[in-house]
This record gives sequence, structure tokens and C-alpha cells, in this order.
Amino acid sequence: MVGATSAEVGGSDAGDGVDAPELRYFVFALFFIFGGITSLNDVILPKLKELFTLNYTQAMLVQFCFFTAYLVIGIPGAQLVKRIGYMRGAMTGLLVMMAGCLLFIPASRTATYGLFLFALFVLASGVVVVQVVANPLISLLGPARTVHSRLTFAQAFNSLGTTVFPIVGSALILGGLAGVSASDLTGAELEAYRTAETQAISNTYIGLAVALLVIAGAVFLFRNRLPGEQHERSSPLAGFSLLSRKRFGLGALCIFLYVGAEVSIGSLIVNYLQQSHVLGLSERAAGDMIFLYWGGAMIGRFIGSWFLRVMSPGLILASVAAGAIALLAISTHSTGQVSAYSLLGIGLMNSIMFPTIFSLACEKLGARAADGSGIINIAIFGGAVIPLLTGMLADASGSLAIALILPALCYAVIAGYGFYARRPA
Repeated sequence: MVGATSAEVGGSDAGDGVDAPELRYFVFALFFIFGGITSLNDVILPKLKELFTLNYTQAMLVQFCFFTAYLVIGIPGAQLVKRIGYMRGAMTGLLVMMAGCLLFIPASRTATYGLFLFALFVLASGVVVVQVVANPLISLLGPARTVHSRLTFAQAFNSLGTTVFPIVGSALILGGLAGVSASDLTGAELEAYRTAETQAISNTYIGLAVALLVIAGAVFLFRNRLPGEQHERSSPLAGFSLLSRKRFGLGALCIFLYVGAEVSIGSLIVNYLQQSHVLGLSERAAGDMIFLYWGGAMIGRFIGSWFLRVMSPGLILASVAAGAIALLAISTHSTGQVSAYSLLGIGLMNSIMFPTIFSLACEKLGARAADGSGIINIAIFGGAVIPLLTGMLADASGSLAIALILPALCYAVIAGYGFYARRPA
């Protein structure tokens, strides 16, 4: 993707990178926190589905509102980062995330689904800004020749967050009142139940708001650690011209499809495992298994960071995408533990997809790294569209197995891109 010299961050595609090893740990922390917060949607979604007696399409609005922020904030976020720099941009994003977490307080007190969706949008807006910073910054902090493996290694910390947060979130949010369901209640009893249960969600995000404030304070101390940082000045819409580069344009499409497929599967795990022909688990027990999906991605990224040093990133991408399709086919055509664990195993296949697609698409962007990152972040809007379409397909067909055909098609396109981009740009 992007290399840089210490004199011009973002200005070279062949340099040795910025010599600031302590900043790598900071970027790893950013990947951990925004990955973990994103994965909490997989815990909140089934909870809100039960509390507000929603169908799959309505429940997927959780992901739609969260990932719509990537469409709305992607370009403004990139422009902001270009104006105030990577470190101050990260601090701004963290403070916006904190504000989104605090909006869960009024959402809980009123037990209003719409307010939860708005809070998720604000929270995601901050995540977008942080991600605009994190992806190109980790590419700059080291030699260009190892950018694929370094970004994948950083993404492993993202997966560590997505593994840890659902475990904690499931314990705090999915406990519920034994033997009680919103569908069994009406009137004042229903409102009281919703208020009590949403309080657990609110308390979780208040804790996150405190943690984000602490991290923002730490970022403030590093605000001047990238001397000579430069970005190409351009129109807010200039980044869209990058789509004319075939390699970048197809890469952006694959980011759209990959995030959509990953989020769709993660969103349905709890309901999928609750099915009688799969494992027939309770909501809480199914929620406790989400970590296996994201944990597989974490393990795969640590392993993949080594393989990407010695093998073609494009061919590895094509192989894992084909593996995801195979696991989906096994899961939807089997029952019991085979069906459950083959679906959860897709997390391992997902592991290197995002960082590899990102770095393949953004090779040799040079000073336009922030523009490229902004467009890629817009492409993450796939996490809003594909899950919603998957939910609609599940409602229309009455089958989660049929709905999973859509993620399989997404992986097929990604496999093709990996083969196309198997050679250096």
C-alpha cells in the first residue's frame, strides 16, 4: 500500500516508513477498541430483536444504521484527517465514539428502538474517523515491503477486540430474566421489562465511554509525534477519481461485499444456533459462542501475517474466500454440531480478507493514502446493505439457510478479485 519517509508521511510509496515504534502499540489499541465495539452489534441485535419483537429485516436496522455512518462520514472523515492530521483525527474520532456511547442513556430510559439506532449511528461515526486514521497509519509505520503482513498483524488486534467484547457483552446484556420474553407481555409490564433490560445495554456503553475518554487523553499526548506529516490537498470528492483505477475500484467493491458478508453471518449467529436442527441453544448460550467466530478471525490474522510475507496475497485471498463458500455450503446442508461449527469456522476464513483487500487495492497510492482510505471506508457501507438484504431474504423465505446464499455470492466475487490481483500492481 503506502510507504513513507520520515520527512513526508503519506508522500512516498517506496520508503522505509516512519521510525516511531511506540506509535504501533497505539494503533494496535485503536484496532482493538473499534473492532470490539463493532462486534457488540452481534450481541445487541438479538437482544433488541427480542425486546421489541422485531422480524429479521427490522432487527438488521441495527447494522444498517451503524454501517450507514461509513457512507455518510467516510469522505468528511478523510477531509478532517487531512486537515488536522492523523493523531488529532484519532482523538476526535474517539470523542465522537464516547458521545455515541453516552446516547445509550436516554435510549435506555425511554426504551425507544429509534434512539438506540441513532446512538449506534453516532458511535459508528466516530469509529469511521478512527478507521480512516488507523489503516493508512499502520502502513506508514514500517517498510513498504511488509505492508501486507503488518496491516494483517494490526487487524489481529481488531479481531482480539471482536473476540473479547462479545464474551463480556453476552454476559452483561444477554442474561435477561429467566422465562420471560417481550412477546409474552403487554402494556405497563412490557414497558417495565424493556426499560429494565435495556439498562444493561446502557451500563455497558457507559463503561465504554469512560474507557474511550482515557484513550483519547493518551492520544492527546502523542498529538505531535508525526513531524512533517503531509497530505495532498484536494476536493472532498477527489477521492472518487481513484475508482477509475481498476485494481482500486474492484478492491473497493470487494470491501463492500466482504464487510456485508461478515456482518450478515455475525448478526445471524445467535438466531442460527438457536434453531432446533442446529444446536437449539438459549439466547445467552448462543451469544456466548459468538467469540468462536471472531476468535477464528483473530487466530487467522496472526497466522496470516506470516504467510503473507512468503506467499502471494492475492492467491491467499482467493483461497480463503473459496474456503468460506465451502463452509457455508456444509453448514446449510447439515445439522447439529457440524452445521454450527462450520458456520463459526467462517471467521477463520474471514481473517485476512479486509487487510489484504485493502492493501491490494491501495498499493502505490502515495500521498493520496487518506483519499483511498476514505473511499474504502465508504465501501464498508456494505455492512449496512448486505445484512439488510439478508434479513429480507430470511423473512421472505422463512429460512436462514437460504438467506446465507447472499454472503456466499459475496465471497465468490472476492475469490475472483484475489486471483485477478495475484501479481503486484
